Amino acid sequence: MDMLEGTIAKGLDFVRRQKRAFKVNMSKNVIQNFSLSLTQQYHSIYISELGAGAMELGYVNSIGGLAATLLTVPAGLFADRYGIKKLLMFIISLYTIGYAAFGLAVSWQMTIIAFTITTVAVCINLVVCPMICGGSLRSEERVTGMQLCDTVAALPRLIGPLVAAVLITLFGGISVSGIRPLFWIGVVGLLVSLGIVFFYFEDLPRRGSDSRSSPLQGMRRIFSEGIMVKRWLLYRMVSSFPRYMAMFIPLYARELKDANQYVLGTMDSAYWLIIVLLAIPVGISADRFGRKKILTLMTPIYSLSMLLMVYAPNSFILILASLLSGFTMIISVTQGAINAEIVPRELHGSWFGLNGFARGIMNIVSPILGGLLWETQGPQYVLYFLAVTQILGLAILATMPSSVTRN
Repeated sequence: MDMLEGTIAKGLDFVRRQKRAFKVNMSKNVIQNFSLSLTQQYHSIYISELGAGAMELGYVNSIGGLAATLLTVPAGLFADRYGIKKLLMFIISLYTIGYAAFGLAVSWQMTIIAFTITTVAVCINLVVCPMICGGSLRSEERVTGMQLCDTVAALPRLIGPLVAAVLITLFGGISVSGIRPLFWIGVVGLLVSLGIVFFYFEDLPRRGSDSRSSPLQGMRRIFSEGIMVKRWLLYRMVSSFPRYMAMFIPLYARELKDANQYVLGTMDSAYWLIIVLLAIPVGISADRFGRKKILTLMTPIYSLSMLLMVYAPNSFILILASLLSGFTMIISVTQGAINAEIVPRELHGSWFGLNGFARGIMNIVSPILGGLLWETQGPQYVLYFLAVTQILGLAILATMPSSVTRN
């Protein structure tokens, strides 16, 4: 108990020392993540219940990825020039519109609009959120701060899926009519998070000359002043397969392992539990012993989780596999801390936009590839593919320097 109280006290002290933008963003994430977690595990099932097969599901995701790819680079430049607050409000508004579109959908074709809007929101958020941490936190405690933010933001994701399971049961079970009301509940929560940003968020001061230079000049500086930029982007692209093939995992559990809403909800909660338990210790370890070492240790655990899911004989092993798969989120945050140090801070908008463009390419390719593997080789080959590619990504990481720290 004393240890827990000490950890909480240190965490609160850490947050008090940070800039207002960091603290408000963390608060916004709590409300936003609860709202999103109600349906996160059911997107692919909802679209399938509306009549889509694995390939159609891949196409829906890829179309969203195409739109996100076109907008992520401008988003980073917009944040550099006009401030992060306006972009945050735009992101939450997109989430809200996308969830309302999901709630109104009566065919899988209609979900294309909803999924496109929410995918754009997710991808732009992945550009903006690291900019807040990168600009708010000192280098020597950046991973710790990012993992703390993720830990706090993950807490509602522990509760959300279980609340969703109960609500789905009350609304009639895993079906269109059982899942649809959750999107409307999510809309209400997203409007609350929009209000938090509008009333309390303050933009970080912009540094350097990137906001006054042309996009091409910013890109040239990234490749001339950055550290192994092309190699790092390749590694991030390979390691992003789990994010963009994730929609197949609950579908696999539902169709191949006969998981009901309570198993699916517990799987999602377990995924986020590993983040709550280990994000801060991993962040401290990464700052102290080296981020590259931590990534090398954690990645095989994720690959193991995919194999466990393939061979899971019962629901308990499915939940255990989902618990271990949560390491991919901790991996992503640790990568994000390195990512913030690859280029000078005044180039962060352009750099995170370029990262978003690279992720967008993967967001187009990955769902279609997953659908092809599902329908031509078998659903389990999607999980095999995820396990193997993450190990291959470590070979690229091994060629990067152990430290790229910038102030």
